[in-house]
Amino acid sequence: MIEGVVEPERETDDHLPLYRQEKIYARRHGVNLSRQTMARWVELAADWLQPIYREIKSGVMSGGYIQVDETPVDYLDPGRGKTGQGYLWTCASPRGDVVFHWETSRAASCLGKVLPVDFTGTLQCDGYAAYPSFVRQHPQPVMLAGCWAHVRRKFYDAREQSPKVTGWFLRQIQLLYQVEAALREKNAGPKLRAALRAGASRPVVERLHRALVRHKARHLPKSLLGQAIDYALAQWHTLGVYLDDGRVEVDNNRVENAIRPTALGKKNWLFIGEAGAGQRGAILYTIVESCRRRGLDPYAYLKDVLTRLPSMTNHQVRHILPANWPKARRPLRQLAA
Repeated sequence: MIEGVVEPERETDDHLPLYRQEKIYARRHGVNLSRQTMARWVELAADWLQPIYREIKSGVMSGGYIQVDETPVDYLDPGRGKTGQGYLWTCASPRGDVVFHWETSRAASCLGKVLPVDFTGTLQCDGYAAYPSFVRQHPQPVMLAGCWAHVRRKFYDAREQSPKVTGWFLRQIQLLYQVEAALREKNAGPKLRAALRAGASRPVVERLHRALVRHKARHLPKSLLGQAIDYALAQWHTLGVYLDDGRVEVDNNRVENAIRPTALGKKNWLFIGEAGAGQRGAILYTIVESCRRRGLDPYAYLKDVLTRLPSMTNHQVRHILPANWPKARRPLRQLAA
């Protein structure tokens, strides 16, 4: 895609609403395509892509460690004359795929639909109360891992009110991130990450905890600094999980980065047509984000895959996942050999 140039036939990742595409096709290309027709095409494409979506979701959920976040998205609520608020729940394997799931609620019960009933392992998230509530109700053991980026943001927001104290906390948290930067440079695996964190990060974390306890009594709970301290202490049992498990990241930023493109979408199309369209959007976001993470052109991928799918068996679907697609451009009979 050339920056600043709109290619209407390649809008799989440009977040252009259908009414705008309708005008582009008519004015620039003399092609009259109604929004209703294109909406039906989107519905059919999402339906056809469900087997790929399910395979991607299965891969994300099977690793034993996922990051989760949610973002609000408005949708039309017929009969009420206004929009309702739904949510795209997003689950990511930090070094793998991302899967989106649509719900009209942010309740803890939604996580029971987002995550499989047999999921067990580590769930990294922010401090939203739905996550510990889900863990208490889930039939399998799940450990929550916290996010140091959220802690850092709380202290950053308080820097003008208490610059000296917040500056100290921010410098300590920066030391944790310096360790992570060094680990990335070494391309460290889980064992080395756990070992280096034990020596370099754990003393910083312990120092932070002592300071949090000491300063808690010195600052009003409703002050920005008091809120930052209370947030960190409330999450403390989850913030240390990454020290012992080298698979776990220091924060939840990777899944938040996956959500970020939806913000561009919301600015363009403002709301989802109706609640049922939310899951169709989730399927398409999952496919496009999987392509984006691998540097694949979503248009080329979808054109090829939607051409192949009608003649494929369920067993062959795994060959055309975005992770496998570059090889899958060879004839399927070669892949099956």
